[in-house]
Amino acid sequence: MAGYILCQTQVASQPYLIENIQMNIYSIEELCYYLYNNIYLTDQTIMNEGLCRWVENELGLSSLARKLRGHTGKFDGIEDFVYPVFKEINYLSYEQLKSLNARLTAYDASSPGLKRKKKADCFMKNGMYMKAMNLYQGILDEEKTMEESTLQPEQTGKEAQGEETVSLLTGVWHNYGCAAARLFQMEKACECFMESYRLSGNEDELVCALLACKSARTPLEYESFLQELEVSDKTEEKLRDFERLPEQPVYSQHIDEFLDRFMHEYHRAMRE
Repeated sequence: MAGYILCQTQVASQPYLIENIQMNIYSIEELCYYLYNNIYLTDQTIMNEGLCRWVENELGLSSLARKLRGHTGKFDGIEDFVYPVFKEINYLSYEQLKSLNARLTAYDASSPGLKRKKKADCFMKNGMYMKAMNLYQGILDEEKTMEESTLQPEQTGKEAQGEETVSLLTGVWHNYGCAAARLFQMEKACECFMESYRLSGNEDELVCALLACKSARTPLEYESFLQELEVSDKTEEKLRDFERLPEQPVYSQHIDEFLDRFMHEYHRAMRE
C-alpha cells in the first residue's frame, strides 16, 4: 500500500497471517483493506476462531470479536462477516459501500463456476499463480464432466454449451494462460490461449497464443504453426505491433533487486 494510513485502534504486537496469500497484517485497517480488495477470498481460511482471538487479544476489540464469532460456525453470506469489520472504524465511504453491495449482489447471483473463477482471479492478482491454475483447472474439469453428462448424441462443442458457459470458459482459459505465462510455462500458455480462441473467435486470443508459442518453440516450429493456422494479415500486423513495443530494460545496478523480486513471487506462487 502506498502512502500512510492513520490507525484508529492499537497495532498488534504479533501479526495475523492471512494464509490464502501468505501476508501478515498488524491492524484492523489492514484487515479492512484486505477484505475490500479480496472480497472473493473471504472463506473459512480467514473466517475462523484464530482471527477472532487475534482481533480480541492483539487489537483489543472484544466487541468486534464477539460479533465475528457469531459467523464463524455458520456462513450465510460474505457480507455477514465483513460488514462488522468495516463498520468498526467506518472504513468505507458511501460510494465504496454502494460499490461493494453491488459486487456482492452480483456474486450471490453468480453460478458456482463463476464464483470459483472470481476466487482464482483474486489469487492471480496476488501473484499466487499455482493456486489460480489449480482452481482454473478444477473449473474446466467440472464443466467438462457436466457437459458430457448432458450431451445429446447430435450435439458437439459449442452446441452443447450455453452462452453463459462459453463466456465463463473463455475467461477461464485466458486467465489460465496468463498464469502459466507468469510461471514461464509458455507451451501450456499457448494451449490455453488457443482454447480461448476456439471458443470466442477473438483474434486477440490468437495473438496471445502465437506470442506464447514463439517463446516456447523453435523458429521452424513457430513458422509451421503459423502456416497450419492460416493466420490472417490482420493478426500478423497485431503481432508486428507488439514486437515493435520497446522492451523495459533491467539495468545492472537493479539486477539483484529484480531477481529477488522474481524469486519471491515465484516461491509465493509455488507455496500451497
